[in-house]
Amino acid sequence: MAVAALVGVVASGAANAAVSENPVVTPVFNGPVYAVATAGNVVYVGGEFNSAVVRGKQAVRTRLAAFDATTGALLNWAPAADRTVRAVAVDPDGSVWAGGDFQTVDGQPRDSLARISAAGALDPVSFRVSGGSPRALAVGHGRLYVAGVFNAVNGVKRGNVAAIDLATRTLSGWSARTDDVVNALAVGGDRVYLGGAFHRVNDVGSTARLIAVKRDGGAVDMGFRPRPDSIVWGVTVSGDRVYAALGGRGGRAVSYTLNGVAKWAITTDGDAQAIAALGNTVYIGGHFDHVCRTARNGDHGVCLDGSVSRVKLAATDVDGKLLPWSPQGNGIRGVLALVANAQVGVVAAGEFTMLDGRSQKRIAVFR
Repeated sequence: MAVAALVGVVASGAANAAVSENPVVTPVFNGPVYAVATAGNVVYVGGEFNSAVVRGKQAVRTRLAAFDATTGALLNWAPAADRTVRAVAVDPDGSVWAGGDFQTVDGQPRDSLARISAAGALDPVSFRVSGGSPRALAVGHGRLYVAGVFNAVNGVKRGNVAAIDLATRTLSGWSARTDDVVNALAVGGDRVYLGGAFHRVNDVGSTARLIAVKRDGGAVDMGFRPRPDSIVWGVTVSGDRVYAALGGRGGRAVSYTLNGVAKWAITTDGDAQAIAALGNTVYIGGHFDHVCRTARNGDHGVCLDGSVSRVKLAATDVDGKLLPWSPQGNGIRGVLALVANAQVGVVAAGEFTMLDGRSQKRIAVFR
């Protein structure tokens, strides 16, 4: 990947990021939060927790929960999954899809994928994801796109990528396939963007780690083949840019044109694991502690030409200039999921337990 030669990052005192560094009051959780989705002012989360606490009151929430981002109130929506939830998405009718390692939801068989109404009722239609589990879900084009590491859905062969028709709640004929895990999904225009550790998509060469496939049929879109040189953990589309969060030796956040050309990158001393855009700001989360002043880093990601402290969270403008926004997090893995929109703001989730030295366990909403 030629990104390292394109941009050296220097901290900027430019206009502040669009949201506050101080999170609003929300529930906190006693285990990792791996997945976030929003519907209006409601935030849905999934992970590996079994309780939530808000304003000192504890409630049972077993790997799935919802809260009001405006008031901070924990909602009664409380389906229970028996194992880890790794992805959530909301379809246009307000129903919530959950994907992960679970075998039951509310005691009923659901093999790694479940649909739950906004009232918390489990959909009677069930799916079987075989050979692994979903890692990412995205809604678009009248479908739920499902990606991760698996080899079949409802007994029909699929190669780590599948789609559910939302109108009929049946497996779609749309299909793409990869030779290794897909960690991230994003829908933009007539494309579905896939990010992960794969090397080939639909047996097409030069399609490693980040690629676009077509809305119609799932063929590789040859107009977007950026070929990053390290694993992709997160991807999002905003306007005429595709933003990706990369691992590797240290990490990278990269901005690509819709033609797959890298316009800028910032380098971190640990993996960038999540990325989201809101207005003119790009938010980055991961397990880094610093943003490097140049693209050069060494063993264990150490910045070779100086650095700026950004612990688990950072923000840039749309030109890749580092912004002052810096709600310093903690933990080893740090931030694992980011969602940003005008109604809720920025939601960060993961394994962190503090922000700016204050307790903030595993979820934060910045308005």
